[in-house]
Amino acid sequence: MKLTVAQGTALSVGAVLGTGVISMPALAAGVAGPSSLVSWAALILLSAPLARTFAALGARYPDGGGVATYVRLAFGARAAAAVGWCFYFAVPLGAPAAAAFAGNYVADVLGGGRRTVIATFLAIVGVVYLMNWFGLRVSGRVQLWLTGTLAVLLLVTVVTALPHTNWHNLTPFAPHGVAGIGAAAAVLVWGFAGWEAVSSLSPDYRNPRRDVPRATAIAVAVVGVLYLAVAATSVLVLGPALGQSPAPLADLLAVGVGGPVRIVTAVVAVLLTVGAVNAYLAGASRLGAALARDGALPPRVFGTTRRSLTFVLVASLGAVALPVRLQTSMLLVTGCFTLVYVLGTAAALRLLPAGPSRTWAAVAFAAVLGLLVLTGRPALLSLAVAAGAVAYQAWRARRPAKIAIPSPISAGSIAPNPTTKPSCEVA
Repeated sequence: MKLTVAQGTALSVGAVLGTGVISMPALAAGVAGPSSLVSWAALILLSAPLARTFAALGARYPDGGGVATYVRLAFGARAAAAVGWCFYFAVPLGAPAAAAFAGNYVADVLGGGRRTVIATFLAIVGVVYLMNWFGLRVSGRVQLWLTGTLAVLLLVTVVTALPHTNWHNLTPFAPHGVAGIGAAAAVLVWGFAGWEAVSSLSPDYRNPRRDVPRATAIAVAVVGVLYLAVAATSVLVLGPALGQSPAPLADLLAVGVGGPVRIVTAVVAVLLTVGAVNAYLAGASRLGAALARDGALPPRVFGTTRRSLTFVLVASLGAVALPVRLQTSMLLVTGCFTLVYVLGTAAALRLLPAGPSRTWAAVAFAAVLGLLVLTGRPALLSLAVAAGAVAYQAWRARRPAKIAIPSPISAGSIAPNPTTKPSCEVA
């Protein structure tokens, strides 16, 4: 069964909104104070051209390889493998970090510290793994229900907390100056990662050329409104305490509603994280299979969506045991995703026809280059992963050739003439 616009919108919102709304307001405020709202506004504005660019690519070239496919068409197999590896191997590193935010909310209610956080992670990835094992039809319907319910809950939280606004919480507005705003923007990239994830799901839409842009446009509006509403309300209501809060959404709801609301926010946090991890595992499972199909990963390990999904699960379990701080994991993942954005938007400049789509792609390309600079040294991990992809390609090229089964989208890995209609485009 194919995805509807509503289900695709829910997957997009879940991929982007997810853990960002339960954690990023506090992290950004801790870095930049009230001026973190400037960073929020900037990232929301960036979402429009970035999401539109990936939607245009997904509609024009529907394929499970997503960004890797677009880069392959524009720049060749080695560049595609590097991008695919950067995204694919960032997912299992990011899943424990994402679940840790929800785990903090659960621990806030049940206690248990890190043991509760790890138990929450195992429960979330286990449920999402089973959802995706049984196919996108299950995942899409569940995601639609989750996203609608959680959007209502977030709006209730904002509306009930707004009467407690204190405008004095906006001063001093920029305690760390312009540098703080830039640092907050680098942190917030985590919260806005996701627009590229659902591009891997474009072939699962009923009509990719029509439905992918529609679903993405609705998702951009929903995410922008909810993010800015929660961030602004958190700053205005919680004030300086926001930057030190491990469970800011729980604190906000406690102010607005009162009573034993921390259980509710723990449930909200878990459901939001399930939505985000679900969208990423769904996209990554298809990306891994597509990379194996194109010779960028070993087919025996990654050759089907279920094999690819299982690898992500196992790698996530290994990542949770690494002695790496949560913030470090976030920045490492952010660096990988930012490089994916840079090369993905660069591919769009070559593949999309002249006109509004290419203009949006140019704006997105310039913006993500700036984000790459703000990310700093953690972005170096993406270079190591890209080097691994190139090394694998070189090793594979030395092996005896076997019969290859090219995919319809990647059989010609050169950019088509932008003025002509691609043979794979949906009529």
